[in-house]
Amino acid sequence: MKEQLSIIPKPAAIKYGEGFFKSGGIPSVIKKECDPKQIALDKDGEISLKSHEGYRLIIEKDRITAEAASKTGMHNVMETFRQLTLSEFKDGVLTLPCAEITDYPRFSWRGLMLDCSRYFYSVPFIKNLLDVLSLHHINRFHWHLTDDQGWRFKVNEYPLLTEIGSLRKNYRIPDLPPSGGFYSDDEIREVIDYAALRHIEVIPEVDLPGHASAILASYPELGCTGGPYEVEERFGIFEDVLCAGNGKIFDLLEKVLNTVTRLFPSKWVHIGGDEVLYNRWEACPKCQSRLKELGLKKSSELQSWITFKLANMLAERGKIAIGWDEILEDTERFKLPKETVVMSWRGDEGGIKASRLGHYVIMSPCTCGCYLDYRQFDNREEPGALYAKAATVCDSYSMDPVSASMNKEDAKFVIGGQGNLWSEWIYAGKIAQYMIFPRLCAIAESVWSAKEIKDFNDFEKRLTVHRQRLDNLGINQYRGPLR
Repeated sequence: MKEQLSIIPKPAAIKYGEGFFKSGGIPSVIKKECDPKQIALDKDGEISLKSHEGYRLIIEKDRITAEAASKTGMHNVMETFRQLTLSEFKDGVLTLPCAEITDYPRFSWRGLMLDCSRYFYSVPFIKNLLDVLSLHHINRFHWHLTDDQGWRFKVNEYPLLTEIGSLRKNYRIPDLPPSGGFYSDDEIREVIDYAALRHIEVIPEVDLPGHASAILASYPELGCTGGPYEVEERFGIFEDVLCAGNGKIFDLLEKVLNTVTRLFPSKWVHIGGDEVLYNRWEACPKCQSRLKELGLKKSSELQSWITFKLANMLAERGKIAIGWDEILEDTERFKLPKETVVMSWRGDEGGIKASRLGHYVIMSPCTCGCYLDYRQFDNREEPGALYAKAATVCDSYSMDPVSASMNKEDAKFVIGGQGNLWSEWIYAGKIAQYMIFPRLCAIAESVWSAKEIKDFNDFEKRLTVHRQRLDNLGINQYRGPLR
């Protein structure tokens, strides 16, 4: 029986030949004409007919040829080859079965979100994570930078956002000094540049107008009550949000978006929009005055007004807004700008609604294995959120960005999906790795591989080999039941 290549995510096609490629050491990469036991690179325009990210890897007895139509495709083929070297290079010899691998992605958006507000992950940790994301053809890093528990980048005109808003009481050991921090401009550029070399785009998130405790602790005049406020050490959803009746919030938001635009080259900016409570707006005279001024009937419509303004502010700066699926609600008066992208997290309903309204959609439903802060197995000894049902590796593998309820027209608006790691329960990088892997391997296959070639039993077999690669990279990973 011929030895199989255990590649994750599963390639579009593998055609096996006779014999094996064997080489002492790992082959070097050179031009098309090359000596035996080296990798030849070649440009193949036909591959771009499927996707500019596609590639072909040809393994013969005496040489390996990598073909792609673009730099991104060539990067992907070399990452697939890196997988093979991590598991098949043994005792100084690389042994691979002769084969022709043809591959291209199903979706253009294949992402991971890392919450750096609840836990402040270091730049070296993030760079290490980007290395492993690249190995799995993940091409979007969604960087959650603000929330109730911390503000993580400098805005020169509003220095208290980091002087005050980046630090909070240590929720695990209250007697310790405040914990947190923020990323300098140079550190942000370092992460962006590091990701770009791996063909990963970094998308920042600034969560607005809710999850605003860090903002309000820094500038209490921007809240409905005037405070006092503090950077939250608790987790949950809090009543205090930006005051919709105070025009000064837009002075701050202008400067925040100017900073984000200056630092992040991505065409997308995530503006949050989730879990906004309206209690303060309903009791606030300024917010109620704003409500009447705008001709609105209920306080919840103030959020659609703020979202409308934010999306247009970003459009003026050449950016496209992304928001959680709550931004679809109460938009009768202030309709969501057509170019706004909706990230569906409470299930697939938001994505279905958004696609039918003509919005591009990214699927990351907490109901289908995309929330990586959930336990991987239903056991209280497992780390992760105890309030939620466990999300198994099989659940992550079962995620399909195109909902079964979507028709062909709806499906055209789905650009992909991602996993999300919220860090309320994750207070160390090694725990984060444990929560991410191997579920991210399953998600990577769900957003890269064609639906008709997916098979969980086959994935389990390939994962056995793939685990060796993660071990060789020093990645902590969950090893319990997969379903």
